[in-house]
Amino acid sequence: MLTTVLAIVGALGVIIGIAMSWNGGHFGTRFMTNALTNSFFFFSIGLGALFFLTLQYATETGWYATVKRVIEAMMGFLPVGIVMMLVVLLTLTFTHGMHGHIYPWMDPAYFADEAGHHYDAIIAGKRPYLNEIFFWIRTIAYLATYYLFYRGFKMRSEQEDKIGGTDIHFTNYKKGALFLVFFSVFSSTSSWDWIMSIDVHWFSTLFGWYVFAGMWCTTMTVLVMLVLYLKKLGYLPKVNDSHIHDIGKWTFATSFLWSYLFFSQFMLIWYANIPEETTYYITRIEEYQLIYFGMFFINFAFPMLLLMSRDAKRHAGILTFVGLIIVAGHWMDVFIMISGGSMGANAHIGVLEIGMAVLFLGIFIRVVLTNLTKAPLTPVNHPFLDESIHHEI
Repeated sequence: MLTTVLAIVGALGVIIGIAMSWNGGHFGTRFMTNALTNSFFFFSIGLGALFFLTLQYATETGWYATVKRVIEAMMGFLPVGIVMMLVVLLTLTFTHGMHGHIYPWMDPAYFADEAGHHYDAIIAGKRPYLNEIFFWIRTIAYLATYYLFYRGFKMRSEQEDKIGGTDIHFTNYKKGALFLVFFSVFSSTSSWDWIMSIDVHWFSTLFGWYVFAGMWCTTMTVLVMLVLYLKKLGYLPKVNDSHIHDIGKWTFATSFLWSYLFFSQFMLIWYANIPEETTYYITRIEEYQLIYFGMFFINFAFPMLLLMSRDAKRHAGILTFVGLIIVAGHWMDVFIMISGGSMGANAHIGVLEIGMAVLFLGIFIRVVLTNLTKAPLTPVNHPFLDESIHHEI
């Protein structure tokens, strides 16, 4: 029922937003900016769940076994997220001239003719890396790798319920470590390709880590809220306060990791005051000052003030309240990263932005809840299940 309501409300919001902005000079750019923002945001939650699952396998963690199926359900959004990303990126590649050049390096006018009025030496110098063919080779490599690992872990999880033993666990241990090797590279390079290249003149060596931290924090926040929701409905009887506490600690820790990287990137660029670096922040501070610093306050101050104590990390009401705020804050972070480069001063959060976000949220929730029905919520033969059931901190 909830997902249907969200989908209807979101679709109506998109329709009204389109009607209100159809005759605007930046409609195409605005629509595709929102499509890319929401596709990447919800895709990254599924990817973050895959990362977190493999991290547990690679470190042979025991406590998470009772919430493993919830992580896998979130991870199950990856196929849908991959399709969304492919549709958006294909649209931007083949119709880039119609959308104000969200990826300006795709426009031949900037690199083909040195004597041309629009020729840009920086874009031309980046052509060996930023060109459509190499971009799609990398994109397909990222998405295919994520999908293959997702399918492998999903299949082995189903087999483990039927077979038991430790052979599958040790296979997951090896595959988890292997995935982390790929992810350590791909998580950065994909953020360069899909997001940082929108501001094609700008670059930051911390950008990939910054995007990853936001992805990880959002994933842990969604995980704790989903676990609390299922507990409220009477599911997950084996999950106790210690499990909730552990996920709450992850939410708290990843919020600080994101805040640290935000400050590190901002402080170094501000202190050096090099024009080609500061242009990124000048645009966002001048055009998005309220939501830009408001987003940082939300994602840093709320977890710090409200999740500091042990009791707060076990309190369903506090975790849900903070979680909703954090998810909204990180959505704004992705929106600013993308729209700041694609639309500049013309971007704003209106009916179209809210409607499309709600629509994608409804799709995400529907897919995740459907995935939860496809396997027992408590793994049957996980080797660490008993340890997880008796987990106390």
